Amino acid sequence: MLSTIKHYCIILITVFTVSTVTAQIETSKWKALIAVGINSPSQEGLVAPFEANSINFPTINLGVQNMFTPKLGAKLDFGYHRFVNADNTPEFKTNYTRVNLQFVYDASTDFVFLPMETGVVFHIGPGYSMIKPLGDYGDNKTSFLNGMAGMEFHYGISRTVSAFIDGSYIIGFADAFDPITEGFGAFNGNMLTVTVGVAVSLSGCYTCN
Repeated sequence: MLSTIKHYCIILITVFTVSTVTAQIETSKWKALIAVGINSPSQEGLVAPFEANSINFPTINLGVQNMFTPKLGAKLDFGYHRFVNADNTPEFKTNYTRVNLQFVYDASTDFVFLPMETGVVFHIGPGYSMIKPLGDYGDNKTSFLNGMAGMEFHYGISRTVSAFIDGSYIIGFADAFDPITEGFGAFNGNMLTVTVGVAVSLSGCYTCN
């Protein structure tokens, strides 16, 4: 897993290095997005006495976005999140993966006071979460529907590449664990994520000159 994270970091650094310092944000019809960051699972999604660290690494998001108009679009994205036990609680590690189809609203032109090379994008949509505890609790897998919403702040570093920071919240629509032992090492709650990444144009754009 560490080698995978290193590969993603190398990709991000390479894109930043070969791109120019500043550029105007442009609305691309097709984009690929990759981001890496941290996650914070809600403690209510864990069975006592299990507790997770309040901040965990990594969170990895991969997505493909299509804009139907300069402002409205959709994206299909995949997220991988790992969290581990807090100190002085039972030891566990849990993998949380999700797939979401989200509506996208590019609000960049609504914020007229922002510099030309910046952009603001909102996203929201349903998805499916899959929980896989590791180690002693590997049999306690579970899955459930989710709803996800977030905001991205973009900064253009070339005509086809922008760096962005994303803050998102994932709401889990899961049943309670029954019996309670099915929740050992598992998770059925909500999660906050904060990531940084790059968005790369895969096609022409609506606002290119």
